[in-house]
Amino acid sequence: MRVTVHYTRSRLEMVSFLLTMFRRMVAGVKAAARGISSSRYAKLRRRSAAALLVCTLSMVTFAAIGLHHIYLDRTNLPDLEAFVRCEFPGIGHVYDINGQPLMEMATEYRLVSKYQDIPPVVRDAILAAEDKNFFSHSGVDYSRIPHVLGRLRIRSLLGRFTKLGRRDAVNSSSIFPQGGSTITQQLVRGYFLQAMTARENSNQLRPSGLLARSLSYLIGARSVNMVVRKVEEIRLAVWLEKEMRERFGSKRRAKEEILARYVSLVYMGNGQYGLARAADYYFGRSLATFTADDADKAALLAGAIKSARYYAPGASEIDRVIERRNQVLELMASNGSIAPDSLRGAKQRPIEAAVKHKDRMLQSCAIVENVLEEIKTRHVDLSVRDLLQGRIQVYSTADARVQQIVTLALEHGLLLYEKRHPSAKGLIQGSVVVLRNRDASVLAEAGGRQLYKDRSASYSDFNRVTNSLRQPGSAMKPLVYLAAFQSGTLNLDSVVPDQPISVPNGVNQEEKWISNYDGQFKGMIPARIALAESRNAVAIWVASQIGISSVLQTSRSLGIQTPLQPYLTTALGASEVNLMELANAYRTMASGLNAEPYVIRRIVRDQGEVMAESEHASSPVHVDGIALLLIQEGMRGVVRIPTGTAHALDSLPIAVMGKTGTTNEFRDALFVGSTYGRAGITIAVRIGFDDNHSLGARETGGRVALPVFREIALRVYADKLVGPVPQFPVDMEQSINDYLEGGLVKTVAQR
Repeated sequence: MRVTVHYTRSRLEMVSFLLTMFRRMVAGVKAAARGISSSRYAKLRRRSAAALLVCTLSMVTFAAIGLHHIYLDRTNLPDLEAFVRCEFPGIGHVYDINGQPLMEMATEYRLVSKYQDIPPVVRDAILAAEDKNFFSHSGVDYSRIPHVLGRLRIRSLLGRFTKLGRRDAVNSSSIFPQGGSTITQQLVRGYFLQAMTARENSNQLRPSGLLARSLSYLIGARSVNMVVRKVEEIRLAVWLEKEMRERFGSKRRAKEEILARYVSLVYMGNGQYGLARAADYYFGRSLATFTADDADKAALLAGAIKSARYYAPGASEIDRVIERRNQVLELMASNGSIAPDSLRGAKQRPIEAAVKHKDRMLQSCAIVENVLEEIKTRHVDLSVRDLLQGRIQVYSTADARVQQIVTLALEHGLLLYEKRHPSAKGLIQGSVVVLRNRDASVLAEAGGRQLYKDRSASYSDFNRVTNSLRQPGSAMKPLVYLAAFQSGTLNLDSVVPDQPISVPNGVNQEEKWISNYDGQFKGMIPARIALAESRNAVAIWVASQIGISSVLQTSRSLGIQTPLQPYLTTALGASEVNLMELANAYRTMASGLNAEPYVIRRIVRDQGEVMAESEHASSPVHVDGIALLLIQEGMRGVVRIPTGTAHALDSLPIAVMGKTGTTNEFRDALFVGSTYGRAGITIAVRIGFDDNHSLGARETGGRVALPVFREIALRVYADKLVGPVPQFPVDMEQSINDYLEGGLVKTVAQR
């Protein structure tokens, strides 16, 4: 019965609206006719009378259809479930291993509010500014009709009567004023009718049908578009309030839920949505902390709802912002929300908005790019859009503290190079990745430098860790020696020939002679020295003895997925790989465990449901255990043997193994190293120009990339971010000691 009475009253109010509109149009005609000659007056009067009659009949018909549509038509209603669940586009986060946000990602930066989290002073400000009768009406406030009619653009309507049938001007205005919508109507428009609202503001008639075309002949297509949207807006507002009452059990609870969704949905300027997000963005405070003493801030936020472009804190014209704030404060006072004394004090306060232009990402954090790629490739039931809409939150394997160390170390290393080569300032590039040995989880990743060619880096930029295929140079040699150890062809103490050797070169099978970095050959030397000193001739000889296919097979078993060329020069790093693959191969040699690098630990739906939890089981590598121990000792010797290319790390208070790499003509400098075993980490560094031109003479992996590795290893262990330093097996260290004490090391060749 109550609903029937409400509908009847609504119809009577609508009829009253039509009669009042008709009287205003007649009065407008008389006003427009004043001062016109008698002949023109008579002509205008006849034409206007006919037009008014047609217009009135059309509008009465349209109104009757509209009333039926609003109160009786329940076809083509939108799905309410997502609205009830408050599934508005939110903010997706990528978190590090300690729960620290690495990056915020969103199409709309929004925080969703619950009704109980909206302080009374904020509620009062919103209701005063937007809809003082919100808790009493049922979606449409018909008491606003006189106010809306008072703003009707009668002159625009009369102007059309003098040129009936003519095409609308491109920028013709609607005869209907903006405003007058309730909070429920605004919510419906912003949530359910975005597409219709976006299309209405044009002179192309959107609705079809004879009635719409007839009405557009009289009042213009743009006005008809607005009327049709308004009718649908009212229909959905009435329907929404009724549905929410049924779902939440009372009108009061329904209103509270509607207000909470409105507060969460509205645009607040600078890409921020919802008052909770705006409070944090503009004032650096949680919305829930606002008290009665914050009436000025509440009024600022509520005032910005009308048009964030003009009224949001931080808008260009501060006087206009203050005027709007004070207007809202006065409305609050007239509603009894604040006392006169509080009103005076609030109006006198300056605007102290601390607009936070947050850096929403760890600069140059390629981790985020990896997260997006992993979502696409490993979680087919999810999409990147789920993250951008805030429907999921991603918990990564990264450690923000390690990431910061990696970023700074890379910058320091590039700065050292630039001091030697000032012309390369801002142009030299680098990449770094840190893997945990036990499971190949990515702890940190820098896909490039912070500022490249005077442009700040972004997570969406080219990731040189995963996307750049470059030659590894001598960093490939440990894989060659491991293949030889695996085949039983030699061990670390085997004597190998460091002497001139050639390989086929090109289709004509011409011979290419291999030289060493120092331009010398040492004759027969132990394999451990050949590896430590990175003797090119020996690496080619070893590969020729075991066959390049054995090297390729061993590389695949260590995680190299990029196809390698079946040529002997692959033993010197002539085939291209990405840095992630190379790092993982070294990680596998350090730990003895096969695992694929990964960056996502867990994905959680916004309601807290765990959608995916990564299980990255590792398994023993298919390499003979003795061979694995030999390559570990060999790479440890690269550091410990005085002639080793990484001997500069021997003074490091951290036991490490690894290998330098320098490509042809000094195009790339690399160092990949690990601390021992499953408890250790692996760090890979590559530095070079994107256009692949030379770094310059003597700019080797030991000179350019190794210092970056050194800084990272020192910091992460000094700050106790990756556990205690693992120690190499005692017998392995003793084996190297025994060799050094044998007095067989005679020269120093830094590379």
